Amino acid sequence: MSSLKLTINKRFALLFLVLLTTGIGHAQTRYEQKVFSEVKMKTYSYADTLKLDFYSYKKDTVTKKPLLILVHGGGFSGGKRDNPAEIKFCEDMAKRGYAVASMSYRLVRKGNPLGFGCNCPADQKIETFVSVSRDILKATQYLVEKSDKLGFNPSNIILVGSSAGAEAVLNTVFMKNEYAFKKLPYTSVKYAGVISFAGAIVNANYITKKTAIPTMLFHGVKDNLVPYATAPHHLCEEDKPGFIMLDGSYTIAQKLEALDIAHTLVVDKEGTHNWAGIPYAYTDLIAKFIKQNVLDKNNIQSTIKVKHKN
Repeated sequence: MSSLKLTINKRFALLFLVLLTTGIGHAQTRYEQKVFSEVKMKTYSYADTLKLDFYSYKKDTVTKKPLLILVHGGGFSGGKRDNPAEIKFCEDMAKRGYAVASMSYRLVRKGNPLGFGCNCPADQKIETFVSVSRDILKATQYLVEKSDKLGFNPSNIILVGSSAGAEAVLNTVFMKNEYAFKKLPYTSVKYAGVISFAGAIVNANYITKKTAIPTMLFHGVKDNLVPYATAPHHLCEEDKPGFIMLDGSYTIAQKLEALDIAHTLVVDKEGTHNWAGIPYAYTDLIAKFIKQNVLDKNNIQSTIKVKHKN
């Protein structure tokens, strides 16, 4: 009898091994590892002249994929949704089974002689943040209305942003109850997670149990443009028009920890604002965070110390 049981167990083990080494086994690795060799991109106009590029595997049979929306950096005056780093990131994540959209937004500081540093009045900085959040919400709503056609789950939308885009996604998610942001068309739009490459928000006190979601934060401690903890934006002096305090990744992580919300802080103690671009290569870590904390709804809270060599 024991011999028969052993034979059956061996057969089941062999069957399981076969399943893992065929396409059926993809269910175990999808969203963490690459399961497709190539993906397609299609461009859509989501508002006026604003466009987004949508990446996905054309023949995918999964119709309720998570969606990543990528918001590029560039100081609200430059940058593009289809720069090489953005394209590579989108293709990488789409090959893991995600739907991915890389969006353009209004570059409201483009051509402005005051720039977005210490000469730009603080109230204009707030207006800039609000403006881009409005475009993010418009792009999200546009995509949600096409979710059946595009094959993604509107309940699993994750925002990803770099530098200015990181400030934009963090403010969009966490500042929705602040007066200036409250007037934006949030309607029924909800986000399941947010990932920031060297970002900060206007006020971390607006992160509450109601607004907090799984968050991944990349930052260099020596960033002199967007503060790692709590400091003036661009390290402006108090008497400058552009003086405004922002709460960076460390402060946000501390707030999320106090609220017992899933988060990962990836920190380089010697890092500068170059961490606005470095995380584009951290797709393995990003995919693992999303799978564990957004899709599988674990509550992992961690700090990862890294050292990037230029």
